[in-house]
Amino acid sequence: MPVQTIPPRIRWAVDLMDVQPDDQILEIGCGPGAGAEAICARLETGRLFAIDRSESGVDRTKRRNAKHVEAGRLTVRQIDLATLRVPVKKLNKVFAFNVNLFWVRQCADEVALLHERLVPGGAAFLFYEANRPDLVPNIVRKTSAALTGGGFRVSVVEQKAPPVVGLIGRK
Repeated sequence: MPVQTIPPRIRWAVDLMDVQPDDQILEIGCGPGAGAEAICARLETGRLFAIDRSESGVDRTKRRNAKHVEAGRLTVRQIDLATLRVPVKKLNKVFAFNVNLFWVRQCADEVALLHERLVPGGAAFLFYEANRPDLVPNIVRKTSAALTGGGFRVSVVEQKAPPVVGLIGRK
């Protein structure tokens, strides 16, 4: 299988998360598996639980990260966040890239689930590709409102190239 690179936008987002070797992390919408690869490379005793609603996203993540699955650092499941049953009771971090749930519809139940599962001091890191600058204010406003409504303290970070906006919800 050809070596796949991790896109700069994903690398920047994972760097910002400051993954620790023993972190317990949930990735929402793992898609092609680049985020999982970048996160798992930093884990030792920690684990990543990656979910996607799409069967192809789950398959792609599993194939790309077979060594991490085999090592026990990565579990991948086809599931919707609303019906999530995480085997890890307490998470340090939540990671999502381009998951529209948090700004396109009501998501109070999902945000409440994340708040419940994150340890004190834990954080949800929600990133969006900002190649449509006209959408960024709406994404920031609605995602911030969803996180704040769920009890998170929110900060916003931006990277200009490639353009990414991130919302960090701290418990």
